[in-house]
Amino acid sequence: MHKEYGIIGFPLTHSFSPAYFADKFARAGIDAAYHAYPLETIDMFPAFIDRHPGITGLNVTIPHKQSIIKYLDELHVDAQEIGAVNCIDIRDGKRTGYNTDVIGFERSLQPLLRSHHVRALVLGTGGSSLAVRQALVKLGISYQKVSRIASYDTISYEQITPEVIEEHTLIINTTPLGMYPHVDSYPDLPYESMTGKHLLYDLIYNPEETKFLAKGKQYSAAVKNGYEMLILQAEASWEIWNR
Repeated sequence: MHKEYGIIGFPLTHSFSPAYFADKFARAGIDAAYHAYPLETIDMFPAFIDRHPGITGLNVTIPHKQSIIKYLDELHVDAQEIGAVNCIDIRDGKRTGYNTDVIGFERSLQPLLRSHHVRALVLGTGGSSLAVRQALVKLGISYQKVSRIASYDTISYEQITPEVIEEHTLIINTTPLGMYPHVDSYPDLPYESMTGKHLLYDLIYNPEETKFLAKGKQYSAAVKNGYEMLILQAEASWEIWNR
């Protein structure tokens, strides 16, 4: 039986998911299709679903991971705790939201951790940041949120001093800064304070090496992009759709 899947978000020019699943379906002889559906605003979702009644599974990417929740019937416990969804399972008209970013990030990060990686800076406070923070809690790593505007539990980029960089040897970028096609942008940090003890993780995977990662490498930091995390969360989505 032919099945339809897809990804919603905006923009989707950077998305690897359609090609990844097309290759997966071809190699395994699976009768299915996976398409990119750019939705500029989330209020376009009901009309989108009406136009595509055959879809049984969706991935959700920025900027809709939080705003999609109001259109779902049920949330899995992880998605409920995080308050963000990146995977939707549709069965008999019922839409259930999941978050597989936590699984993908935790499994990708864990092999890179060393004993001194006990405090992290999490750049960005959106849906992806929520999943990253949940994974850090599970790994026993404390974190400090960073955003453009400071609040009671969040510091601004202007507040990141060399001392803050020295104290936080794990730095994770969950913002779109540096994502294709805006490859010349990057988080404003005192990179010169980084050392070989630092690990920089960028959730972006296109380009393969963002300016954020490249600048960290200049000061001997270890770096990792989000490609492996993407594969791991995609496979978790596939498992959910085929339960």
